[in-house]
Formats: sequence, structure tokens, C-alpha cells
Amino acid sequence: MVRTIRRKEKAILEQTEMIDILSKAKYITIAMYSEEEGPYLVTLSHGYDSEKYSIYFHCAQEGKKIDILSKNNTVWGQAIVDLGYVQGACDHLYATTQFRGHVTFIEDIAEKEHALKVMIKGLEDNPAKVIEEQIDQKSLKRVNIGRIDIEYMTGKKSKDVVIST
Repeated sequence: MVRTIRRKEKAILEQTEMIDILSKAKYITIAMYSEEEGPYLVTLSHGYDSEKYSIYFHCAQEGKKIDILSKNNTVWGQAIVDLGYVQGACDHLYATTQFRGHVTFIEDIAEKEHALKVMIKGLEDNPAKVIEEQIDQKSLKRVNIGRIDIEYMTGKKSKDVVIST
């Protein structure tokens, strides 16, 4: 049985709104699973690529995340835009997108460059300067870039204070 969202009024139904959250969020959190160790969760800076319907992230060349994803590349993730706690109302406002996808580590230098530009444009106030100063052939060869190809998304938001009686 697939459970649907209980609070229907909080559901985000438009894919464009879910994508907007992925684009605006400062970071994402992804969950992965290892048969040996169980669930593992990491928070990453990222960039959303609307043309590829994918999320890019960079990380180290080795470590627990790489070990797990090399055996099971399925991830569940979440991006959240925190709209703040409402003092006196005991309520928190937010917009969130959850997603499921598969991670591929990029080897192609042109795609690595594209991915870094997507991430920098999503995070930097002056992306042109950072792109010029940070991206070169040496950095492209050594950087490890993961691409999450999204296969499913859902969203939820609380934009108004709700006082339950």
C-alpha cells in the first residue's frame, strides 16, 4: 500500500513548484542504504539542472558515501526552504521537496564543467567571477561529481499559520 499525504491542503501538486524548491534550497539531504551498516544520511550543497532533471553535487573521491553508493546507488532526498518558526503560534512555515533517484558519478570532463557551473550559479552571488577563478582543467580532473537522476518527486508546504482547536 502506498500512503498518500494526510494533510492534503499542504501537498504541492505542481512540479514547477517542487523544482523551484530544489533550485532555491541551500542544501539537500540524501539518504542511502548499506546492507552491512544500514541507513546513512548526508547533507550536501548542490545544483539543480532543469535540462537533465537532475541534481549535481561534489564530494571526496573516497569515503563512506562512495562505498555505499558504489553498491547501491538509490537515494531518497529532501530539499527544504525554511520560512521560519512563528513565535506564539507554535507553528513552523516551510516548503519541501522529497525525491527518489539514482546516483551516477561523472567521468566526462565536459559534464563535470557543466555540473560545476550549475552548482556555482545556484549558490554564488557573483558566479562569473568564481567560475573564472575556480574552474580549470586541473580542478575538473580531480573533482568528484555525483549526478542524481530524479525518478520521483513529491512536495509539501506550510505557508500559513494553522492554529488547531
